[in-house]
Amino acid sequence: MLDVAEGRTDHPGVLPIVQAGDPVLRRPAAPYTGQLGDVLPRLLGAMRRTMHAAPGVGLAAPQVGIGLAIAVCEDAGVPDDPRDRHPLPFRVLVNPRCAPVDDAPDVPFYEGCLSVAGWQAVVARHRRVRLTGQDEHGTALDEVLTGWPARIVQHETDHLHGRLYLDAAVPRSLTSNENLLRHFAGDPDPGRAAQELGFDLPGA
Repeated sequence: MLDVAEGRTDHPGVLPIVQAGDPVLRRPAAPYTGQLGDVLPRLLGAMRRTMHAAPGVGLAAPQVGIGLAIAVCEDAGVPDDPRDRHPLPFRVLVNPRCAPVDDAPDVPFYEGCLSVAGWQAVVARHRRVRLTGQDEHGTALDEVLTGWPARIVQHETDHLHGRLYLDAAVPRSLTSNENLLRHFAGDPDPGRAAQELGFDLPGA
């Protein structure tokens, strides 16, 4: 998942990020059952470096060309952000699943993706989700996430099912990163963009 800039690969130990149009992004990832053995820690380290260098807050294995149900995520958070962007400590998601925990309306915000470099669009997602699965050691995960961390894990879980954020986005909201900053000053509230670009905010 995109943080604030387009993907880069000009750092040591950083993997190339697969871009939209590559079939690996559209195939459901195979469940991870130990296929990588002792190589797994090296892959996770490379994925974390790649995510940080991009910069991003999440990265799924299919985004580096590996069709296994593994993802990493981490976000330092942004204080007083209307997206409820509180910190998400680094974690590894293995065979993750996300499910809404209530019937609250979905929350619309601009979202980007390291595999759709240079673009963002509005996506409505659940504000609270229950995350289940395992970590890299096989320890069970079962927790409720809210706000931006919930959006991050939903985005990465989608990748593992062959979905891109654009599949659920409002088409008319699509903007380049440059224009989002130029015309809307990077405002995390998509309300003004909705007025200027002529689209309804889903879930609002």
